[in-house]
Amino acid sequence: MEKIGQDQMLSQFKERYTGLINENQQLAEKIKQNEVQALKLQGAIEALEYYNPPEETPESPPEIPADDVTDESPGLTD
Repeated sequence: MEKIGQDQMLSQFKERYTGLINENQQLAEKIKQNEVQALKLQGAIEALEYYNPPEETPESPPEIPADDVTDESPGLTD
């Protein structure tokens, strides 16, 4: 078991505390920067989607062209 004095322990705790506070400030600044970038990208995405909307998929099944219909198709009578 290692014994250290209270003065040394206090000094170590203060150093760690200061380090954590500084790290939190740096991370908070990075979060702000990321939020600004995300908002810019969101705006760009919305603008591009507005000017070039994605093609909508039909809700009904596609129709089969008459050329693809054969005699074996169910429900066809001559």
